[in-house]
Amino acid sequence: MRREGAPRRVRMVRDGPLLVEGPVEVELEDGTRVVSDRFLVALCVCRRSRAFPFCDTSHRRRARPGAG
Repeated sequence: MRREGAPRRVRMVRDGPLLVEGPVEVELEDGTRVVSDRFLVALCVCRRSRAFPFCDTSHRRRARPGAG
């Protein structure tokens, strides 16, 4: 559990989302804000998610470079 005043941890996942210790409030480009009260929040960086800005694992359907 995160101590009050401690830095919030953000973990970058290769070919995946940004994992952020929650709860979080995300401000989108148009100024709207969305909130998640989960203890760990996956934020989409590929923009394929139907639940953007939250990750719905849509990135997994993308073909990876060098894959047969």
